[in-house]
Amino acid sequence: QVQLVESGGGLVQAGGSLRLSCAASGSIFSLMGWYRQAPGKQRELVAVINRSGTTTYADSVKGRFTISRDNAKNTVSLQMSSLKPEDTAVYYCYCYAGDISWGQGTQVTVSS
Repeated sequence: QVQLVESGGGLVQAGGSLRLSCAASGSIFSLMGWYRQAPGKQRELVAVINRSGTTTYADSVKGRFTISRDNAKNTVSLQMSSLKPEDTAVYYCYCYAGDISWGQGTQVTVSS
C-alpha cells in the first residue's frame, strides 16, 4: 500500500524560502514531484523528477524552485525561494508507479 507523508509548508513573507519534503513508501516510483492548488483554481504541476534526475518545472517557478529526490530513501523535496504571494496554495506530493498517488497536501501561504 502506497503511503505519502508530507512535511514543511507554512507562512512566509514574500521573498522568503520554504522547503517541502515527502516520504513515500509502498512502491518504486518512476516519477515524484509536486502539484499545487490555489483557491478557485485547478491543481497544477509545480515540478516533477524521474529516477535519473531529469526535472520538469512549471514556467512560473523556474529559477526559484528546485526539486530533488533520494531514490534510496524514496523521498522528494522542493526547495522554494523568492516566494511570491501567487505561490500561495495547497501543495500536494505526487508519485507515479503505474498509478498516481497523492499526499494529503500542505498549505503554503506567502504574505505580501
